[in-house]
Amino acid sequence: MRTIINVTLAAALSCAPVLAQPAPQPLTLQDCIRLAQAAQSSVTVARQETEIAHFGVSRAKAAFLPQVHVNNGFAYQSPLVRGGDFSFVTLNGIREYVSQLTTLQELDISGKLRSELERARADRDATTAGLGLTQRDLWRAVTTGYYRVLLSRHLVQVAQDALAEAQSFESRTRLLSEKGEVAQADVIKASAQVAFQQQAVNAAELEAQVANHELASFWTAAVGDPLSLVDALEQPLPSLDSILGAADAPSSGPLYLKRPEFSLLDAQRRGFLADSHRARADLLSQANFAFQYGLDSMHLRIQDRGYAAFINLNIPVFDWLRTHNLSRQFQLKARQVEATRTFSKEYQDALSRVKFLALYLTHTTLNISSFMGTIMVVGIVQKNGILMLDLEKFFSAQGLPLRETIFQAGRRRLRPIVMTALATIFGMLPLALGVGSGAEMLQPLAIAVIGGAGISMILSLLITPVLFYLLLQRGL
Repeated sequence: MRTIINVTLAAALSCAPVLAQPAPQPLTLQDCIRLAQAAQSSVTVARQETEIAHFGVSRAKAAFLPQVHVNNGFAYQSPLVRGGDFSFVTLNGIREYVSQLTTLQELDISGKLRSELERARADRDATTAGLGLTQRDLWRAVTTGYYRVLLSRHLVQVAQDALAEAQSFESRTRLLSEKGEVAQADVIKASAQVAFQQQAVNAAELEAQVANHELASFWTAAVGDPLSLVDALEQPLPSLDSILGAADAPSSGPLYLKRPEFSLLDAQRRGFLADSHRARADLLSQANFAFQYGLDSMHLRIQDRGYAAFINLNIPVFDWLRTHNLSRQFQLKARQVEATRTFSKEYQDALSRVKFLALYLTHTTLNISSFMGTIMVVGIVQKNGILMLDLEKFFSAQGLPLRETIFQAGRRRLRPIVMTALATIFGMLPLALGVGSGAEMLQPLAIAVIGGAGISMILSLLITPVLFYLLLQRGL
């Protein structure tokens, strides 16, 4: 009996730590992003490339500092033989001992070292921008996978509820069929509906498993284990700042400056221009200064020590246009990057997000409503310009000087243009503030119209007359 009690107590004690372990906490979106960043991925490679580029900048800076080294050597050559056919004496003596401390300082008069430093900095900026792009792609992929898992699980629940309802309807139909209240065809239809809903449940469960595999693959090899996730679909949407803050987002500042597309192509262009400058530096003179202190004697004696200073100036003469062609090659590559920057999709996407100042200041994105507001603003600007120029032609036909006609036209059209702009702004203000039900749908339109009306008022009253005056002065 005592043995059975001891075995029972030992088993209970061994199971106690397992039972005491807390259940794993459900993962939030921020937790998934953090796990994906900690795992081996393209972000890790991008971080290593950024670190390598930082070492490259340090190496380029070190080239501006004096280089110190110690030279030690011993030379022996055949002596000169009197009356013989053979002798080989090229140094100071038969035996020569060398032990010198040498300091070499490059004098960057050609700009070679500065070009190498600029190239290293461009590589650092390019890898930093590449790291930002890689992180953003990872955040986007993890976020998509996270909400895909949640949505697929909700769809599984919906499909299961529909299956339960179809099975219940089939049971009621069979009971009514047994009593003769419904036809056999209705029972067949109900059974077919149950089979269809069963296939929908199987497809939804398969989609949920695939989505679970895709999300788990970002940080673990055990993709088959179901992930415990916080159901964010049942909660308010998190703000962008909270997501970026949890994922080690860049420092605060204007939102459009955080987009790495703006800096990646600029860094590539600066790198090619630095290569061009580096190639052209080979056509210029390069100088260095060397100082030596130590022993260079035919005898190993400390009394023979001394020092020497050298200034070297290398002047290139002709290299068969090799350097010129290399410089032109890098210049064309820089122009190619400029063309890529102008027409690339990534750059145009980033530029479109900050094209309208009013939408940027209110953190409103471009959509159909804001484009409709932009079209309305174009009409307002055109109308103001027609009013100004038409009245200017009227005064000009009466023989007034050009400057006087522009002043008179601006004075006469000041009130209608300002009244039109203010009426438009105050009329759209309730929509821009989101007052009333359904105002959120037209809020981007109102913001675009208010910003455009305010800017067009300044353009019509100040910029348009000045440009018109300058064009007429030049006879255009």
